[in-house]
Amino acid sequence: MTDRRLTRASLVRGGAALAAGGAALAVWPRTTVSAPSAKQDAEILRFALTVEDLQAAFYVDAVKQGALRGEMLDYARTVGGHERAHAAHVRKLLGAGAPKAKSFAFGDTNTTPEGFSNAAIELEELGLAAYNGAATSLTADALADASRIVSVEARHASWIRDIVGKNPAPRAVDRPLSAADAQAAIARTGFVS
Repeated sequence: MTDRRLTRASLVRGGAALAAGGAALAVWPRTTVSAPSAKQDAEILRFALTVEDLQAAFYVDAVKQGALRGEMLDYARTVGGHERAHAAHVRKLLGAGAPKAKSFAFGDTNTTPEGFSNAAIELEELGLAAYNGAATSLTADALADASRIVSVEARHASWIRDIVGKNPAPRAVDRPLSAADAQAAIARTGFVS
């Protein structure tokens, strides 16, 4: 049996290790510059609603185009239903402050299984990164609501990656996107009219 008595030297070593760990956390990059607030929650949720509306419309269009079969079609139908439920949930959270859905155009993206799957991966991972980037800026209640959605979004991304034979979990840690980067990524899709 080992002698585990506390000595002054062991306390100093432990305190130094704790201080070093605290210093490392102090320089960890933050994605927010202001404290979470109800006003900030509403801004973030309005953007999340745009992402959810975009995803929901994308899956409706994919099914309508008729190019999908088998598990990919099942995926589009299932995930489309989830995205519509996510959008309804966010709208309910925003109440009267919820904006109307934007118009989306997907061109020929959904006319082939490859076009669909590439865009689905991009949109699901974009949604994940946007939610993760906003997490530190949300109040505890809004974070609890967002976490109920983001965990499902992660399963969506994994499922479509698996369908097309890609690694369903390619990274140990996901990179969050700032609001500006997420908005720029959505603009680059060309899907928002």
